[in-house]
Amino acid sequence: MYPHTLTGVFASKSADTIRKNAMLLPAYTLLLGLIALRGYMAHAANIKVNSPNEVVPELFKRLFPSWFAGFAFAAIAVGALVPAAVMSIGPANLFTRNVWKAYVNPAISHAGEASVAKITSLVVKVGALAFTILLTVQYALDLQLLGGLWILQTFPALVFSVFTRWFSAEGLHAGWAVGILWGTYTAWSNGLKPLATITLGETGFTFYVGLGALILNIAVAAVVSAIIGRRSPAAEPAARS
Repeated sequence: MYPHTLTGVFASKSADTIRKNAMLLPAYTLLLGLIALRGYMAHAANIKVNSPNEVVPELFKRLFPSWFAGFAFAAIAVGALVPAAVMSIGPANLFTRNVWKAYVNPAISHAGEASVAKITSLVVKVGALAFTILLTVQYALDLQLLGGLWILQTFPALVFSVFTRWFSAEGLHAGWAVGILWGTYTAWSNGLKPLATITLGETGFTFYVGLGALILNIAVAAVVSAIIGRRSPAAEPAARS
């Protein structure tokens, strides 16, 4: 659902490249999980730091020669810059096509779009860096949680519309709005935690807030679309007359 995933798809050499990456993605995800083992390594090495972000650099600094630690630090920096670059291209393209071209300069050329997108991408990078340096890390984690919740609410409009025309635009918009508002309120009232608990009778059920908002989103979209679908045939003869 994230726009920046399309950036990688559109930049791929061929469909085979996309298939190979999709096939290897589970292995990549497994490797990300193995990175967490470095925390246990640091604990075994009795490393004490003021911030969790300092654990891995301090581990390399203490266990390896200085030249190797330098390479490791450079790899950490590159590892952070690569996804940041791809992610910044997504909002830059969205801003250029849906805001700048639509409302500021409709006659802009392709070269002009590229220039606006590059400038916007740079602004996004600088803003993200300032956010990371000037604000607490917890804010970034909270926004990541809310981002997953919010982007999940675009699923019905993007996916259902590919396979069916039964859902109306009004219904999909209404479902999206309800999912966004309810999910944000629920996450906020629970201290921006991903899980919430609902009590039915004497039994409590814990669920992911984003999934609960998505179910509500689909239900509202279906109800509104059904209501609009019933009204449309009655309104059509009057419009023809």
